[in-house]
Amino acid sequence: MQLFFNSHIKPETKEILFSKEESRHIIKVLRKRQGDILHITNGNGYLFSAEIIIESDKKCTAKIKEVEFREKEWNYYLHVAIAPTKNIDRLEWFIEKATEIGIDEITLLLCDNSERKVVKIERLEKIMLSAAKQSLKFNAPKLNGLTKFKDFLNGNKEGNLFIAHCYDGDKTSLKSFEFKGGRVTVLIGPEGDFSLKEVKEAVQSKLIPISLGSSRLRTETAGIVAVHSINLLH
Repeated sequence: MQLFFNSHIKPETKEILFSKEESRHIIKVLRKRQGDILHITNGNGYLFSAEIIIESDKKCTAKIKEVEFREKEWNYYLHVAIAPTKNIDRLEWFIEKATEIGIDEITLLLCDNSERKVVKIERLEKIMLSAAKQSLKFNAPKLNGLTKFKDFLNGNKEGNLFIAHCYDGDKTSLKSFEFKGGRVTVLIGPEGDFSLKEVKEAVQSKLIPISLGSSRLRTETAGIVAVHSINLLH
């Protein structure tokens, strides 16, 4: 299935006009013709089957024939707050792979030891949506821009809250938790790890320190381990 994305479609929508860029891709690259069926999602769980009625590489138009709601593949809400890596390619890789595995929300954290303090959110959103389409995800993840560590702690208080760090001390393996759905939030620090001050603030805010294994992981790898571990635990 070739999946297209349009956040503006609603269940009651009758026709969809594709952008010039998408129209060219549909007609020139995919060689779709009038009468062909396209599959589109709005990122909110809906799958639309639409028939091309105007075959144009500038304003391809399709008539919606069928609407179907697809339940999410997982029964929890996963939010990973992760510090952007100095090498932006690694952050892009994390976003792409986390989306393919299954994630609901990503927040980019600005920490004491952060080496990257500027990101192009539009590019990251494109990578996320492309991964969602490729992996046939009908619920598009939410991507939040750079957020200060303390602001994030103050604004996120629900569900299971975890912070992964490399300091010595009491930490529980993420694999030992028994999840029964609900909301799960995991914080992943920058290459230099969270500062000790940040870890203490997180614990004071009721976050549970966790271990992701015996190896010292790169930031983006730690993020993927967290996403995949929670996916398997459910």
